[in-house]
Amino acid sequence: MEFVVKMPDVGEGVAEAELVEWSVKLGDIVREDAIVAAVMTDKATVEIPSPVTGSVTWLAGDIGDKIAVKAPLLKIEVAGTATAEPAAETNDSDARAELSTNGPVASADADIHPAPEPAPRPQVREAEPVERRPPAGSVTRPLASPAVRRRALEAGVDLRQIRGTGPAGRISHEDLDRHLQADHAPASGQMQPARKSGVTEVKITGLRRRISEKMAVSASRIPHITYVEEIDMTALEELRSTLNRENKTANAKLTVLPFLMKAIARAVEDHPVVNALFDDERGVVMRHEAVHIGIATQTAAGLMVPVVRHVEARGLRDCADELASVAQAARDGSATRDMLTGSTITISSLGALGGLVSTPIINHPEVAIIGVNKLLVKPVWDGSQFVPRKCMNLSSSFDHRVVDGWDAAIFIQRVKALLETPAMIFLEG
Repeated sequence: MEFVVKMPDVGEGVAEAELVEWSVKLGDIVREDAIVAAVMTDKATVEIPSPVTGSVTWLAGDIGDKIAVKAPLLKIEVAGTATAEPAAETNDSDARAELSTNGPVASADADIHPAPEPAPRPQVREAEPVERRPPAGSVTRPLASPAVRRRALEAGVDLRQIRGTGPAGRISHEDLDRHLQADHAPASGQMQPARKSGVTEVKITGLRRRISEKMAVSASRIPHITYVEEIDMTALEELRSTLNRENKTANAKLTVLPFLMKAIARAVEDHPVVNALFDDERGVVMRHEAVHIGIATQTAAGLMVPVVRHVEARGLRDCADELASVAQAARDGSATRDMLTGSTITISSLGALGGLVSTPIINHPEVAIIGVNKLLVKPVWDGSQFVPRKCMNLSSSFDHRVVDGWDAAIFIQRVKALLETPAMIFLEG
């Protein structure tokens, strides 16, 4: 008999899921509980097990297709005559979440050559580009149109090296193209690179599609205002180095991020407007007392935002340890849904690749994101001389619908003051 495996109910309020992986193909024999497919909802990939043993006779679609909940996913021919009810849906508890992406790749190649240059009328004398004349007694000057001569001159090609295929041995554009593509050494002694025309198509699926959709929503629905401020990190860097040197047994070394996390938690006490979520459909801003900081993290699967919860109640070392834990979980694919949701404000950092300035996109429905740029040593005038200082820019974006430019600047100035005098981060009140 034929058994129908249907798309399970993979989450509350989820009407469809994206097919990101087939573990079987037509004709394969599958055993009961073997994984047959993987589908994605929001941030997690859910594996679908087979409820029976048999042969695969039908598959619902291709990678990247969206399948409705309770719609047929695949059909399995079950050996024997025993009756069995086709599966209406598989159980949620049998699905295991992991992070993955897949996408087909196709390519197309085409060689394009310009049409041959028609021979000029013999009665018309064409203007020729200025070029280096061969010495007396050398080989006769080759026949070619001014356009061909100009191309050859610019490419450093001696036309005497090319055999023309036109009338009386005239050199055409095609002759010159063949010479260049054959990688002949031109007169300058440099190798001429071959022209390329290939195109590779990559289908956007899985997590990459989720990232694309979320960025499109954030960029299209949120009017961003970006504010850039320079921070003198010299004192903080000295403190950080001292703390790392004195506590070599710590689970995670202190980076700049735990200090920034604590500074943000202190700053939002006076500026709660930036630690908020904006439900723009209801027109309601929800200001949170808890500070749940999302950390934009690059993984092999794409950009993820694991969350360090209740930063306002954590110590510096606790922030560092929890940050290392959730970031590693995101990178190795073990992060749970709870680890990847619930942030109230986000930090975006590219580390040493951070550049001087960036324009980070807000993580909708949040209203603020703090962008960390790279640390540089630069000369700073102290009133009598230039002294070396370690400086870093913060490039931060705010939702201009609910955060005015003045409020954004005051908030960042408070963060700046805390980072430049790091002892203030740990003072009560």
